[in-house]
Amino acid sequence: MAKVLVIADIKQGVLKGSTTELLSKARALGAETAVVAIGSNIQSLIPDLASAGSDTQYIADDPSLEMFSAGPYASCVVDAAKQSGANLIWFSFSESGKAVAPRVAAQLDAACATEITEVTLAGDQVEIIRPAIANKVIQRVKINTELLVAVVRAGAFEAAEGITGTENVVTLSPPESDLKAIIKELISDASGEIDLADADIVISVGRGAKDQAGVDLVKELANDLKAGFGSSRAMVDGGFMAHNKQVGQTGKIVAPTLYMAIGISGAIQHLAGMNGSKVILAINKDAEAPIFNVADYGIVGDLFEVVPILREEINKIRN
Repeated sequence: MAKVLVIADIKQGVLKGSTTELLSKARALGAETAVVAIGSNIQSLIPDLASAGSDTQYIADDPSLEMFSAGPYASCVVDAAKQSGANLIWFSFSESGKAVAPRVAAQLDAACATEITEVTLAGDQVEIIRPAIANKVIQRVKINTELLVAVVRAGAFEAAEGITGTENVVTLSPPESDLKAIIKELISDASGEIDLADADIVISVGRGAKDQAGVDLVKELANDLKAGFGSSRAMVDGGFMAHNKQVGQTGKIVAPTLYMAIGISGAIQHLAGMNGSKVILAINKDAEAPIFNVADYGIVGDLFEVVPILREEINKIRN
């Protein structure tokens, strides 16, 4: 039987939904499930880790792990992997996951795959599916090693309803100090805006906004809908948006319930970051814009005319 170890995705002391999604997939495959949680003061998350679908919870709880550092975190994952006997080790799609996964694979002499969207098991044979070349092709990859470390693409798996697990806690010893680098402080974005990776709705603005006034107009719509606010690369290069707001191949990969592309033409690099969204709405004054080829709904029109109408209608519904 396959054994899956999921690395818990914890942000500011809260267990993210991606952890449940990965554990749900593991259970759907009929695998034994375990989760490893790493951080400081995270004992209170144990019930959540169990109810997310894990049968064993490996806990690395130590003050030295309060701030993320790839080396110590990788050591904790390797420890949990060896104790659990897992042959599939899954990370959620995040900056920390992408940093730790290759280290874990190297230490375990395992195969490493990123942005996987599907896993199939046939006896001891494991196959994965992943996009490549900016989503132009889909690869089906046969894994020839006993162990696979994988980073799962955002939104690839769905959380099952009524999933349960059991509390069976194993405490991990804290790793040795990472002497090569010590993180003293994390400076986070103080804007208070919704993280694109966590948002149920994401609204992105593109070159069609023209200037800061156009960006601010679209941002007001995002605020109305309590949506994450992103952009195309053109707006980042133009200095209108920060790089951490860029959606696309060289930015964030998002898979919200609703993605609104406003003033975005739909370059392949941008589509690579959002085509996993459940519903896509595009607004562009060019009826031939490539974004309409992937959109579920499209509005051909100038965003400076369409967005105010949308805001007005939304406010009517709310009032």
